[in-house]
Amino acid sequence: MLRRRVVVNLADRAFAGVLWAKRGPLLVLRDATLMQHGAADTPMDGEVVVERSRVEFIQVTGG
Repeated sequence: MLRRRVVVNLADRAFAGVLWAKRGPLLVLRDATLMQHGAADTPMDGEVVVERSRVEFIQVTGG
């Protein structure tokens, strides 16, 4: 899934972006957007780092 566009789903929010790296227990996303239920999507600056233990599932959305 590296270098592919994904949606990383957590219990309370999701991040859409390019899965750039997996570093031990962490996932690194670039070109990411925060998606929250009932709120507008929010573009994120820099890299977003997510603990893999918080991930419920990952959707691959692009090549």
